[in-house]
Amino acid sequence: MKSLLAPVSSLLASVALLLLGHGLLNTLLTLRGIEEGYSTSMIGLLMSGYFVGYLLGTWMAPSLIRRIGHIRTFALYAALAAITALLHVLIVSPWVWMLLRVLYGVAMVTLYMVIESWLNAQVNGEKRGQVFAIYMAVNLGALAAAQQLLNLDSPMSFTLFALSAILICCALMPITLTRQAQPNLPDIPPTDLLQLARIVPLPLMAAAMSGLALGGFWGLAPVYARQSGFDASGVGLLMGLTILGGAVLQWPIGLLSDRWDRRKVMLGVAGLAAMLALLMAPLPTGSLLLGLMFVWGGLVFSIYSIAMAQMVDHLTPDEILSGSSGMLLSFGLGSALGPLLAGTLMHAIGPWTLPVFFAMPLATLALYTVYRARRVVDLVSEPYGHFTPILRTSPTVMEMMPDSPQKADEEASGQPEANPAANSTSGSH
Repeated sequence: MKSLLAPVSSLLASVALLLLGHGLLNTLLTLRGIEEGYSTSMIGLLMSGYFVGYLLGTWMAPSLIRRIGHIRTFALYAALAAITALLHVLIVSPWVWMLLRVLYGVAMVTLYMVIESWLNAQVNGEKRGQVFAIYMAVNLGALAAAQQLLNLDSPMSFTLFALSAILICCALMPITLTRQAQPNLPDIPPTDLLQLARIVPLPLMAAAMSGLALGGFWGLAPVYARQSGFDASGVGLLMGLTILGGAVLQWPIGLLSDRWDRRKVMLGVAGLAAMLALLMAPLPTGSLLLGLMFVWGGLVFSIYSIAMAQMVDHLTPDEILSGSSGMLLSFGLGSALGPLLAGTLMHAIGPWTLPVFFAMPLATLALYTVYRARRVVDLVSEPYGHFTPILRTSPTVMEMMPDSPQKADEEASGQPEANPAANSTSGSH
């Protein structure tokens, strides 16, 4: 294990510190917005700003990384992220916050891209799967742990904003002290969403619908929890348990998707998540609601990973990286709309409508899955994809996966392939 982690320990330390600060700031801003008297529709608009920046950063980051290198890019955007964190508390204005959220989204997706492309360059094919699993655990663990930092002080104080900025700045130290050589950023092929929609419509629909649901969760779940009666520590507990469910339950769901028709697994996951969301709507605060959020998180966080495996089933190896960029774009568009739509609904009717909002895109996905299963013949390309819990961070994360395009090319050119019998029914568009 030491030989595995030594080359990437500085990168993993940086991402852990970065996401502690990031996870704290996201929930903190929502709670501060409530205290400032912002409407839920305004809070939803503010949270959408992050995903707008995320989409802009995906387009802007590669050229900058190639021009000034990984370390300088990381230092530049970590500084920008820390500055925006502090400006939120120094200038308390919703329209200023909107601009800051866009800038922060640009910074975060660029930081993800730096770390993920560097991790991929440091790891060979034999260790890729282990490092990817550790990276995912660090991400989700840091995001869950960050919610507990809300207990340290009131959202109205300067302390938590300062702590978020400090953690983001601390993320600079491990990566700037590393002696590892800076890698070259892999080329990301252009994405043709219309062409992808013709080839893999169900994975794209799944990415968009899960983006709507999770965008609403990240942006408005703290509002829902607070207005439902949770205190600040209860908000952190609800957010943390949902993220933990996403970390724990993806693996058993992934095993099912590798053994059964992925369409049936997608239908079951989306349908069950929609029903759980409707069950949560009338519930008061308490352990039952928290337990349902844990299971709901496990289901919804797995949808994108199932969709990614299904996309790999239907594309040739040289199309996979472009396909993954299209999936992230589709997810990002859904995530940008999710908080805005959820906030508008909650403002018009009440906080209990957030779980109802969750159910809408998930039920739509379930119905579309039924439609595709009945109307479309299964056509699966080789090599077969396998479920891997994947983070919706930057296009370069696809290169880190055990079934990366490079590895798929090697298998297609003569390396041992996946057992066709094990996936004879998996995937369909």
